[in-house]
Amino acid sequence: MSPLRRLAELCRVVLFASCLSLAPQIGLAADESRPNVLFFFADDQRADTIAALGNSIIKTPALDRLAKSGVSFKRAYMQGGFNGATCVPSRAMLLSGQSVFRIDEQMMRDPTWPAAFGKAGYSTFISGKWHNGPKSISASFQTARSIFAGGMTNPLNAKLSDVVNGTLEPPQLASKHACEVFADEAIRFINDQKSGPFFCYVPFDAPHDPHIVPDGFPINYDAKSIPLPPNFLPFHPFDNGDMTLRDEVLLPWPRPEDQVREMLAEYYRYVSHLDAQIGRVLAALDASPHAKNTIVVFAADSGVARGSHGLIGKQNLYEHSIRVPLIVSGPGIAEGKSTDAMCYLFDLLPTLGKLCNVTGPSTSEGREFVATLRDPQQAARTEMVFAYRQVQRAIRDERWKLIRYPQIDKTQLFDLQADPFETSDLAARPEQAARVQEMLAKLGQQLTASGDKGSLTVSKPSPAEWTPPTRKKKKD
Repeated sequence: MSPLRRLAELCRVVLFASCLSLAPQIGLAADESRPNVLFFFADDQRADTIAALGNSIIKTPALDRLAKSGVSFKRAYMQGGFNGATCVPSRAMLLSGQSVFRIDEQMMRDPTWPAAFGKAGYSTFISGKWHNGPKSISASFQTARSIFAGGMTNPLNAKLSDVVNGTLEPPQLASKHACEVFADEAIRFINDQKSGPFFCYVPFDAPHDPHIVPDGFPINYDAKSIPLPPNFLPFHPFDNGDMTLRDEVLLPWPRPEDQVREMLAEYYRYVSHLDAQIGRVLAALDASPHAKNTIVVFAADSGVARGSHGLIGKQNLYEHSIRVPLIVSGPGIAEGKSTDAMCYLFDLLPTLGKLCNVTGPSTSEGREFVATLRDPQQAARTEMVFAYRQVQRAIRDERWKLIRYPQIDKTQLFDLQADPFETSDLAARPEQAARVQEMLAKLGQQLTASGDKGSLTVSKPSPAEWTPPTRKKKKD
């Protein structure tokens, strides 16, 4: 090699080494400078079911610890859905970064954020619930083990499958509670990571009903001591468009207070069991070399009513059903803070992408909120819109929320600042008439811009009155 070429090669090596040393600053970076991601995703977990965030009844030590180490969001939302199984669109929104009006629920049309992480050099892994079609699993994740490809099941008798050579294998009966299996798989994956960044996604099927935990689980709740929700009603006061689907017939009408309390006690116990599995995975992370360089996220695909507004399920646009828990912890993120910043679930992966220097799919619509993670006083979105099938639409801003029911020509208006449980509908008050019209106009504009094909009015509205069906008596 000539002296000139030797000098050029030496310069190239020095320049490359310099780039690696500056990688954290310039974002180009060696693997060890790029944070890992550990993402826990719950199923039907209300935002008010974490002890550290204000629930004095429930026991959630792992999530409490996570809240104390990161930023907790008071106003994170799933956007809705166009079928009763809202977990399907919610999970598609999360992983694609797209709104409810644009998603492909089977997640085959467009590339996803997990695939983008894999393309950027991350080892991507999933174990847990997948409700978006089996073919799209391998299109998003490099490794998939113990997958529950369905909506709901008895978690003590769950049938789980691995993905082998891009194909979901025939399911096998799990040897233990499904959530414990998912945690085991996540721990195994973390322990196997020797180098390079990873994206570990653990979508549990808890605390979705049936609320079943192993008999030996030590945490129990006395149903008699469980308070009813502040917005408990024996009946929902009008037909919201989906009053008798599966979720709503879990309990009779009028909603028996003792049965609602029993349901909440079982639900809380399942949340605590889920928390214990999350705690096991966090302990494994702490014991690994990745502890200081991993972003940990906890969120849920939706909330659920469980007696609020006389409802049981999640097929509505009240806060208890669309607001979700969200905690983000990790390097560069504020510790022990909460924020009023508003965001959708589909803003999450664009945010993680920016933190991890991963460029997402061009079809992603989410808005990153990294500034809020560093300074929780920073706002994110200022207005949000929601949809459920063609029967409900909603918009909220920093204070006010309007829900529109086109099929019955009904509108609700809530002052969320004064009335966070949405118990006082102000829509008919004369002094709010201008506000109602203004918010309806904004809702229509935003829905049109989002590609919504629905309408805020119909030519022949149905009656708003609703009478619960009579339950058939069981024969002796």
